[in-house]
Amino acid sequence: MKKRPRKSTWLCATILVYVTVVALCFLPSSTATPTEKWLSGVGSYVLVFLLWIVMRKKEKLAEKRSNTLNRNRSND
Repeated sequence: MKKRPRKSTWLCATILVYVTVVALCFLPSSTATPTEKWLSGVGSYVLVFLLWIVMRKKEKLAEKRSNTLNRNRSND
């Protein structure tokens, strides 16, 4: 049985690809200063990374709750 990739992984990877494509398409023609371009690009990557961390923690908590419920049901 194949192990499915976690939602946090594929969703954040998809958003990362989207952010990269948008940055490559729109930032070079932007009238923003180079500093603003770098900050917006790096800021987008940082936000995606933070989203990934939060989603991983949420998945781990849900898995822990599920395991606890299963253990409690098997003990009854």
